Amino acid sequence: MKITLHPLFIALGLASAIFGGLPVFIVYALTALMHECGHIFCASRLGYRCEKISLMPYGASASCDTEGISAADEIKLALSGPAVNALICVATAGLWWFFPVTYAYTDTVFTASAIMFVINLLPAYPLDGGRAARCLLTLFLPQKTARIVLRVLSLALSLTFVLVFVFAFKNLSFLMFAAFLLCSAFEKEPPLSRINFTAKKPKRGKEMKHVMLNADSTYKDALRHIDGGKYLVFQFYSDGMLDEITEDELFEQLQTHAIYDRIIESASE
Repeated sequence: MKITLHPLFIALGLASAIFGGLPVFIVYALTALMHECGHIFCASRLGYRCEKISLMPYGASASCDTEGISAADEIKLALSGPAVNALICVATAGLWWFFPVTYAYTDTVFTASAIMFVINLLPAYPLDGGRAARCLLTLFLPQKTARIVLRVLSLALSLTFVLVFVFAFKNLSFLMFAAFLLCSAFEKEPPLSRINFTAKKPKRGKEMKHVMLNADSTYKDALRHIDGGKYLVFQFYSDGMLDEITEDELFEQLQTHAIYDRIIESASE
């Protein structure tokens, strides 16, 4: 996984160090990374991978493309990041309950996770809430119209953050986030490539594991069992064993099929 640093992120880090805000800056940066790790883990379980994580002054972004993914799985992928932030908040609050003395050392962690949770659930593109909202909108509207609606919401929220800065809180974070929403509303989604597993050959001495699946199992179902420490052999049953394919054979077939295709049907083509 490649991690890139935006020049403004580096500049913000240096400014934080100079003015005594480096610990807070580090906490927010790590919180953003944990958020993206939630997306990356979910993407890998769905048969995709993120090529890189970009750390920017307004947070982090994993280069992921959900093209071809179902609406239900895209919602799962979008909400996996905020789910990590929610878990951090719950874990931190639980820590305070049992060990109140830790509050002084973890209150910034809770605040960073809570802010990231709330912000990312806003129905604005390209935030996680916006991606989930787009999936729901496509149930009633054409995809092009749904994208336009989300982009208009992004622009409206961008204006809202500017107004909050002007009339309420003179915090540059509001202007930075408004600029982010403004630019992202017209930016194309970053690309992601399907995982190329074909180059992953079993290593000598690697433990072999047999996995039993139903005859109607899809590639997505099989990918959930992938374990880097074991070499898998998939067996398909329906009143008896129908077929058996190795991990390498599964990955080869996946290069020319969608993750929602049934494996047995694909193997018979």
